[in-house]
Amino acid sequence: MAQMLIGGEWVGSRSGELIEVMNPATGEAVDTAPRATAEDARDAIDVAHQAFADWSDWTQARRADVLRKAVDLFRRNEKELAILLTKEQGKPLREATLEIRRFAHTIEYYAGLGKNIRGGYIPQIDPGKYGLIIKRPLGVVGAIVPWNFPVSLMGNKIGPALLAGNTMVIKPAETTPLTDLRVVSLFLDAGLPAGVLNVVTGQGSIVGEEIVTNPKVRKIGFTGSTEVGRRVMASAARAIKRVTLELGGSDPMIVCDDADLDEAAKAAAVGRFFNCGQACLAIKRLYLFESIADDFIDRVTARVKKLKVGNGMTDGVLMGPLHSESQRDEIESQVQDAVDRGARVIAGGRRPRGEDFDSGYFYEPTLLDGVPEDARVATEEVFGPALPIFRVGHLDEAIEKANNSIFGLGSSIWTNDINRATKAAERIEAGYTWINSAQIIYDELPFGGFKQSGVGKEHGIEALDYYTETKSVVVSTK
Repeated sequence: MAQMLIGGEWVGSRSGELIEVMNPATGEAVDTAPRATAEDARDAIDVAHQAFADWSDWTQARRADVLRKAVDLFRRNEKELAILLTKEQGKPLREATLEIRRFAHTIEYYAGLGKNIRGGYIPQIDPGKYGLIIKRPLGVVGAIVPWNFPVSLMGNKIGPALLAGNTMVIKPAETTPLTDLRVVSLFLDAGLPAGVLNVVTGQGSIVGEEIVTNPKVRKIGFTGSTEVGRRVMASAARAIKRVTLELGGSDPMIVCDDADLDEAAKAAAVGRFFNCGQACLAIKRLYLFESIADDFIDRVTARVKKLKVGNGMTDGVLMGPLHSESQRDEIESQVQDAVDRGARVIAGGRRPRGEDFDSGYFYEPTLLDGVPEDARVATEEVFGPALPIFRVGHLDEAIEKANNSIFGLGSSIWTNDINRATKAAERIEAGYTWINSAQIIYDELPFGGFKQSGVGKEHGIEALDYYTETKSVVVSTK
């Protein structure tokens, strides 16, 4: 039985109730975790509040040294962590390993910024006076982490928050708490003081609500759906808390008539079906110039049909199950809606057959051609392995349709014309645009959404601004 971390101690819930964590590929129990109460969350917030004074007084270099030591432990325990992640989340072992490596890289990146939180000096702002700009940590930070990338998305919050001198209370997703708990235990092994990092497992409506509304929590880092993000933002607004929200997306990919079609087809297949399509930042709408559409569809279809679906622990599997029955139901409903409106299924569109698929939430990687603009797969976030395809006559039409969404997270364009590429990069309403490149996140670049895809930035040195206060000081020398 896994336990929560509060004040450096591994504890159960006050209620004694447990969450059963299930393997999405088999339907079998992996382990249990405490179903925390609001009082449990309050305890964690209180100890984080108490730990803040000492932790924030550490030098940046000393805090960074703890992060570096933790990174070494993550890498030593990579295989164990990846196996646990595959079992509770469902993704193939290869993808789980990549996620653990991404997490380690993110923490290492922020450890490398250990002497880069800087203020400023303004001379002679008045006769006999100068000004200082001071950067200070916020206090207790609440982090609410989703189930699709439970480890790497936790790292996006831990890295800048701890380096800046904040303490934290983390609420993992109810269905994927196990790897997060194990990872946090390695921070303790690396020398992180008790109370600096706390993990409370349980329901969002109880634990998450306490974290969002508790007055001792000064900032919320949340990754999840736009719908839930709206509620988090509204609740945090009552106490004027800072928020960073990384929310839903419906990323457009534009393929022009001068693109490298083989490379673009590869990027489309990976960018849509990685993690069974369960990613906020993923290719979710494909816009093809009419003259190359049929050729491109043939190329991407050939790739998609080679994606082996199955239990993530099985060798050769490239796409695991959806994480839950409700996720699969949602995808099936969205695909059926598109078909009812005239779309044509050119790959997938059903549950795979065979006794190996009887227990898990499997669905075949799906391509849809001839999708009308009002279909749900065009207007909603598609959080699963289905890709709608649209045909366009020119770049202006593609950009206009790409921007016709409440979302603005990621985007990509494939072209060998620098003027087309520049135009798309400037005009597509999204926080990230890849040009002739697969959709890979880099810690060195800030990441965040436009429109209803989020508020604030993660990654990059810019993320530190969202975990610090800026204070102005005037000093008189007279």
